Amino acid sequence: MRLVVAEKPSVARDIANVLGRHRKEKGALVGDGWTVTWAVGHLAELAPPDAYGEEYKRWRLESLPVLPERFKVKVNAKTRDQFAVVKGLMRSAGVTEVVNACDAGREGELIFSYLYELSGCKKPVRRLWISSLTSDAIRQGFASLRDGRTMKPLENAARSRGEADWIVGMNATRAYSTKFGRPGNVLSVGRVQTPTLKLLVDREREIEDFKPEKFWTVYARFAREGASYDGVWFKEKQNRLGEREAAEAVAEKVRGGTGTIRKAEKKTASEKPPLLHDLTELQRNANARYGFTAERTLRAAQALYEERKLITYPRTSSRYLTQDMVAGLGKRVEAAGALPDLARFAQGLLDLPKLPVSKRIVDDAKVTDHHAIVPTNKKASGELPPDEAKVYDLVARRFLAVFFPAARFENTTVVTEVRGETFLSRGRVVLEAGWRTLYPDGVSGRKEKEPPVLPPVERGQEWDVAKVAVKEGETKPPPRYSEASLLGAMETAGRLVEDEELRQAMKDSGLGTPATRAATIERLLKVGYLVRQGKVLVPTEKGRALIRLLGDSPLASPELTASWEERLARMERGAEPRPKFMADIKGLAASLVEEVRGKEGEKVAAPAKRNGGKRAASSNGSNGSAASDEPLGTCPKCGSPVVESKKAYGCSAWKTGCPFAIWKTISGKRVSAAQARQLLEKGRTGELKGFKSKAGRPYSAALVLDAEQKVRLEFGER
Repeated sequence: MRLVVAEKPSVARDIANVLGRHRKEKGALVGDGWTVTWAVGHLAELAPPDAYGEEYKRWRLESLPVLPERFKVKVNAKTRDQFAVVKGLMRSAGVTEVVNACDAGREGELIFSYLYELSGCKKPVRRLWISSLTSDAIRQGFASLRDGRTMKPLENAARSRGEADWIVGMNATRAYSTKFGRPGNVLSVGRVQTPTLKLLVDREREIEDFKPEKFWTVYARFAREGASYDGVWFKEKQNRLGEREAAEAVAEKVRGGTGTIRKAEKKTASEKPPLLHDLTELQRNANARYGFTAERTLRAAQALYEERKLITYPRTSSRYLTQDMVAGLGKRVEAAGALPDLARFAQGLLDLPKLPVSKRIVDDAKVTDHHAIVPTNKKASGELPPDEAKVYDLVARRFLAVFFPAARFENTTVVTEVRGETFLSRGRVVLEAGWRTLYPDGVSGRKEKEPPVLPPVERGQEWDVAKVAVKEGETKPPPRYSEASLLGAMETAGRLVEDEELRQAMKDSGLGTPATRAATIERLLKVGYLVRQGKVLVPTEKGRALIRLLGDSPLASPELTASWEERLARMERGAEPRPKFMADIKGLAASLVEEVRGKEGEKVAAPAKRNGGKRAASSNGSNGSAASDEPLGTCPKCGSPVVESKKAYGCSAWKTGCPFAIWKTISGKRVSAAQARQLLEKGRTGELKGFKSKAGRPYSAALVLDAEQKVRLEFGER
């Protein structure tokens, strides 16, 4: 008899329905010559440290590092009954072959390998490897089962990832918590989550340390025979002036003058359609367009895959399809066209003699486990839940868009000279909208500002200066991370890479994998290292304090963590020995523990509890950096946490007599949480605008802490 092990009951039912008639038994579906059972996710997991000795029950720095020679796997207490069913079936004398039908990826391989090991099963294993759960896909999968032995490299990578996360997480978390955590305050540290947190903390520091600088820009409008166009002053690739007087002088010089066109250049440019979605790109798109968290997008995508059978396997890192899919692409186009908004685009493609397939769509060399996320052949019938409808539209729309031609533009560049000063004008005419017809409001849901259409111009023509204006601007700090931009940064380990194809080439050397990044972000939020403010993610004082403690530790290095991910990807391909990888991870953990033993630093306070022990949900206004129950720093008078109240950022030990406070309004200016934090960390802020004298005159000043730890103003120019 053949035993099939699925990852979830819903998938087990889908498989059983395809295999034939069956009856339901406890924890299994039984047919003629086959039985399908399921795992309910992780029935087994790595045992905790105390499984390796009594000395590890208590968290003590002296007992670290914990480095098991051989990892123990234990049955999850909540699902013990189902494990007993699976074990009994695996050991049954009637079972001659086991089919691993868990999700086709690292995690699915790990779930099955733990079950197989704990059951003591020695029977031959076949692997069901499918990318969608339609009946046709399941049938084809069973017709081409893989030999389980060929999956050993994937199992090695799956086990190594889990064990590496355990070794680094358990040792580093215990080390930092016992030395630097206050009672009840666990400092969670992890191989992927900590360098991700560092990206956010580094960005927050950049924002706080940023000193805005004023600049001035000169604009001119040129007119002739009822037509006009605008230009911006420039000189040697610089279009900003550092002093108002210089800008006013340029404006006065050209006012009322006549401009001569020195350059009028037209160039045709094209913009290729974006690549198909992998999970990270889908999550970024859903966040930018709908404000969805990465976890929310994954939930909807998983439902569309498992329950609706409308999309292919979502936890993929590839943005390409394979050659064997080409013959069936037309059916998928038809399915995407079942959405009313996409019907005309799908029909346009179906009317073509042949779908235009290129290397940007189909490339076997760029698909490892799973191809890009695309619609299945199944058409959506009835109304989908709102989240699923939005995610399905993203997948179907992108799938159709890749077959459309590139968008083509005619870009015009004009340089106009007036009395020795030059002005640059840029214009654009859309020659062919191409794939952009599917995105009338822009790919991200926000219509991009297009350059204007310029009137016909020729070199040597003279145009009157009809209007001149000087505009004041100010340099801006880098933006905080949204989930979309953080997912992008995790994909490239913090390196700025905009080109889609280059990002795809770097997919094995990021922080985490597409399947784990959403969980990493949620973990950072859960342990109190981050808070959400609207669409942005902001590190809390607890998160910042941990990164300060880590300093130059390799654990906080995105580049080092990315290199571990690269080695795991190589192991999956059979090119990295598992023993060497694990030996290096153990060496890292041992050095991290020694590093903590030699470190000095203040203990990190737990987030203050308020509102009867509940965390406050409100967030600070204008430039707030954390929810109001998060400590902003340490009191310079007594060392207790400083927390936000209605009127001040004050010492939490005020009941025992500590008077320290930073009032929220000082001389008519509202002091933000970020400014209060900077004052606590550095003893002063940068120069701030918005203070007002008693006479109502505005002035600038810095906030500083004096020798008595009182807040005073240090004046700039009035």
